[in-house]
Amino acid sequence: MHATARPLRQDAKVIGLIASAHSLSHFYQLVIPVLFPLIKADLGVSYAELGAVSALYYVMSGVCQTLAGFAVDRFGARRVLLGGLALCSGGILLAGLAHAYPVLLLAALIAGVGNSVFHPADFAILNARVDSARLGYAFSFHGIGGNLGWALAPLFCVGISAAWGWHAALLAAASLGIVMIGVLLTQREAIAVELRRPAAGAPAPSLGGEVRVLTAAPVLMCFFFFFLLSVALTGVQTFGVASLAALYAAPVALASSALTAFLLGGAAGILAGGWVATRTSRHDLVAAAGMLGAGMLMLSLALGALSPALLAPVLALAGFCSGITNPSRDLLVRGATPRGSTGKVYGFVYSGLDLGAMVTPVFYGWLLDRHLAQGVFLTVFVALMFTIATVLQLPGKARRAQAQAVP
Repeated sequence: MHATARPLRQDAKVIGLIASAHSLSHFYQLVIPVLFPLIKADLGVSYAELGAVSALYYVMSGVCQTLAGFAVDRFGARRVLLGGLALCSGGILLAGLAHAYPVLLLAALIAGVGNSVFHPADFAILNARVDSARLGYAFSFHGIGGNLGWALAPLFCVGISAAWGWHAALLAAASLGIVMIGVLLTQREAIAVELRRPAAGAPAPSLGGEVRVLTAAPVLMCFFFFFLLSVALTGVQTFGVASLAALYAAPVALASSALTAFLLGGAAGILAGGWVATRTSRHDLVAAAGMLGAGMLMLSLALGALSPALLAPVLALAGFCSGITNPSRDLLVRGATPRGSTGKVYGFVYSGLDLGAMVTPVFYGWLLDRHLAQGVFLTVFVALMFTIATVLQLPGKARRAQAQAVP
């Protein structure tokens, strides 16, 4: 392991703060959807209309994420992160006060814009404030924080709504964001990132030059990696239960348990991936091996030859293989990022996740409507195989991207 220049306590504080903020962002992604049945009955709207609320949220998040990255590099990650938290909290607060469908749409729009800041701001802070020898662990805990946020949302909202209704659940969720803003303000020095200024007498970077950073080959490959990963994860997380029920005649309870095993396996993989990432420089091989393992397991599901009793173990292992790549993939993005461009590059490449989540659900639904559940897992397998091609070429090309960075 490398020697570290920063105290462990200092790095642990930064990692804890940013992982907590990231957890809250994932928490806010699910607090409205888990309450859809109650909102539907109260407001008299259809599930299609409620689906449009979620779609608007992710459209705004995806569209604004690259813009948020530019804002991080121009105005500072701390300011942008606090602004995003304020928008997320405000959007959920507005949803908690909603008594009409148009208000829910406005709330989703506001919260979606707020959600766009977390990846560019979080990674800018972690890269700047955490010792490079501990970045694998930092990215690992960042990912685990997101998974915990997803897991907490149903428990939190369903529990409060059962006692006081869905409005109270959303208002309580909004209050968590206000508390988080207060915590970050008290620790603002810990997450401060010094902006890169042009050298004396040097011209300021042009907009065209900054945009060209995003068109460099390694950055585009990182973007397509996240897009393809999102295609795969959308198939498993959103349509996995229905596909398992159709392909294996599995009861819903068994299929749901298998999906839970996939998510838990992913969390375990992310934790292990932090340990692996700090002990190797070949992050491309770690990412490729993990995607290959997950892809082969998805192919075994697509063939329909497994016993129903093996569904949960196979999906748990697939989740682990996918999760173990998370810290390494984030370090690959770091290696492809020119100095001073962390916010915009992370914002751009992570917008691939939103794009994949926007464009593939209709295709997967089309497959299931035509009784082609096998096609869902085959599509997941193909997407994971293509991710391998995007990462194996990165190390050499990233060095050239650094040389072409905007001065």
